Amino acid sequence: MYAVNVRDHFMIAHSFQGAVFGPAQRMHGATYVVDLELRRQALDADGIVVDIGLATQVLREELAALNFQNLDDMPEFKGRNTTTEFLSRVIFDRIAARIAAGALGVQALPTVGSPGLQHMRVTLHESHVAWASYEGALPATA
Repeated sequence: MYAVNVRDHFMIAHSFQGAVFGPAQRMHGATYVVDLELRRQALDADGIVVDIGLATQVLREELAALNFQNLDDMPEFKGRNTTTEFLSRVIFDRIAARIAAGALGVQALPTVGSPGLQHMRVTLHESHVAWASYEGALPATA
């Protein structure tokens, strides 16, 4: 299987609920480095997995909605622990929806003789020693 990876980052503030989180129950910040990996079995007619420029743009746009936000104040996360694992799925789902809507161009859509993009992984790096991912088949099913 062929793969392309693009990378960006975003910064947030948040807190967690539950004794398991110890001091992270208090407000704290995080800067995540995000890897978006897109895979397909066969290259498209242009010899690529996906346009790297478009993939970079879509990732940047989706991260912009989270960048410099206090996640505790965002209605869609009310009552949720916005863990690294949780956020990797949020970003996965948002990008999968963009792919389904055609944001990565025709090479992201199945065509006769080409299955299009088949798999995606979103990895959030908390530091150089800790990260979490969510991965799944495309189109994603919730």
